[in-house]
Order: sequence, then structure tokens, then C-alpha cells
Amino acid sequence: MTPIHQILLDRLASFPCLTFAEVMELALYHPEHGYYGPGPRRIGRSGDFYTAVSVGPLYGRLLATLAGQVCEELGNPTGFTVIEQAAHDGQLAEDILEASAFDYLIVEPNPRYEAVQREKLSRFGGRVRWVSSLTGVPDLPALFVCNELPDAMPVHLVRWNGEAWLELQVVADPAGALSFAHGPLSSPELAAEAALLPRDLTDGYTTEIGLAALDWMRELAASKFHGAVFIADYGFDHDELYAPERSTGTLRRYHAHQADDRVLEGLGECDLTAHIHFTRLIETAEAAGMKQRAYEHQGRYLGKLGLPWLATLEGRAPDAATQALLRQYHSLTHPAFLGRSFRTVVFNKQPG
Repeated sequence: MTPIHQILLDRLASFPCLTFAEVMELALYHPEHGYYGPGPRRIGRSGDFYTAVSVGPLYGRLLATLAGQVCEELGNPTGFTVIEQAAHDGQLAEDILEASAFDYLIVEPNPRYEAVQREKLSRFGGRVRWVSSLTGVPDLPALFVCNELPDAMPVHLVRWNGEAWLELQVVADPAGALSFAHGPLSSPELAAEAALLPRDLTDGYTTEIGLAALDWMRELAASKFHGAVFIADYGFDHDELYAPERSTGTLRRYHAHQADDRVLEGLGECDLTAHIHFTRLIETAEAAGMKQRAYEHQGRYLGKLGLPWLATLEGRAPDAATQALLRQYHSLTHPAFLGRSFRTVVFNKQPG
């Protein structure tokens, strides 16, 4: 039994059930025992998962190119800054800082992560600043970036019974085993989102509703900076997400590059993620005042960002360093690798 499991049992001694969103929040972000709470997790080959950042520095260089484009569109204002949320160990920040002359602002609520980031980025001196929340971001011209953030936000689980959506809530038996039980939708906000879901689904169809991701998008739109927002993550459009083949949802547990649906096991020791409902995320952003400027598979978007760099290589044999970057470009853009697994959405943003 993990520490998170015991914490949940203690809570369930006072409450008949918990939403899965509450369980996921604890399992991922408890400051001592959560998967992400104690400090940055190892990623890449020796970790539990790969990200675009772990492929190599080219991803940061391409985002630095995007930052340059946004800065130019804004008229090259003084104080243009790259803002990053969910900066993990600071690797993406380092890659972008090395490839640009822009200042950098990291939104980091966890002091342990901030300490790791400060050590890694110390050589950039005063170019890097930190705030603990989006409300602390000042009014400045900026490109906001986040890589794989919304997929790690807590989700509610709901199941269609042929007539209505019910919530899957977490309960414990007398022996302490955790399981799911059907219950009513736990909040008016959840009921409002469930009302937007299809109803022509098979009995037992299960899916996720990410209220936290939608709240985050509203908070992001309300923040004071202006410029553009870049979000990369894995997810689907509305019709793709509710296709018949996804009748068990997209919520998965990850450990050592292996994925399964045993999401109530190993709580705190494994990553938990769900695919993003990009249609609702974009609708929420636009309702809050942001304007979509691009939405496509990562491979296509990054491929276009990389075209000016590729043009500089024409007519000459690449050296070893350039060959390494070309391999990274292939990994980031090819449909068989990360190019089709991830999607990017970019918004224009006015001051909040």
C-alpha cells in the first residue's frame, strides 16, 4: 500500500466516496508522496515517458524561432519575454535561452522545482525570473509556452448508462481495496460539461471531463500579458474523442514507458494522464477572449517552424552536430514518432 493509498483510506473513513479528480490531484501533486510533488521526475529513456524536450535542444530552438516571430509581430517591443508554465527541471528554458536573447519568466508554484530550475539556469543571471502563479505574471509582451501540462490536470470520470451520465467515484471496501462506484454528478459545473457530451453512445461508455484544464485556460486568458500562447500536448477533437473505439476513455497510468488502465494502483508512484479535449479547450479560450491562430499536429507545425533552418543547410554536407539536430527534427516531426502523437494550438492574446 502506497502512502497516497493510505491517505485516501483516511479520507474515505469520513466521506462515503471521492471523485477521481480528487484522487488524481493527490496522487500527482501531494507535496511529499505525489508523483510530481517531491521534485522533477526523470524523463527520456531512463524515465517513465518521453517528451519533445527529451528529444534534444532543437525543440527549444524552434520555439525560440516562434518567439522571434511573435516579437516581430508586436513591433519588437522592449521587454519581450518568454513565459513558461510547467518548466519541470528547466531544460526547455535552457534550450530557448541559449537560442535567443529574450528574457524568461517561469510560472512555478512548487519551491522544490523552482530550486532545481534556479540551479540549472543560474548562468543566465537576471534574464530569468519566477512567479508562483499566473496571477503574478505582469503586463508585458510575451510568448507563453507549455509542453504537456493540461494532460496532467485532474479529470472526472463519467459513464453513460443509456439514459444519463453518472460519475465514477472512488470507494474503499472493508479490506482497504479501492474501486469505482456509480454516483450522481458531483457539481453543477460537471453537469454542465456532461450536457455537452454525445448521448448516442453504447451503455457503459466511459470518458473523462477535465474541469481543471478548462479553469486553467480561463485563468490563462485572464492573465495580464499580451502576445501569443503555445500549447503542445496529446489529445483529440470532439468527434475523435467520442469515437466508438474509445468506449473506455483515455485515462492511463504510466510507469517505465509502460501504460495500462489500472489507475487506482500504485498511486503516487506512477504518472496518470488523460488526452486533452482540444475542441473544448479551444472553445473555452475563445470564449475568454483569445483567438486561435494555429491548430495542427505537432509534426506539421514544428516542420514549418524549422523550414528557415533547413534552408540554411542546402548545398553543404552537415557536420556531426547538424546531423544530430536533423535526427531530432525527424523525431519531432515524423508521423511515426512524435509528429502525429502530439498536437499544438497557438492563440493570439490581448492583455487580460
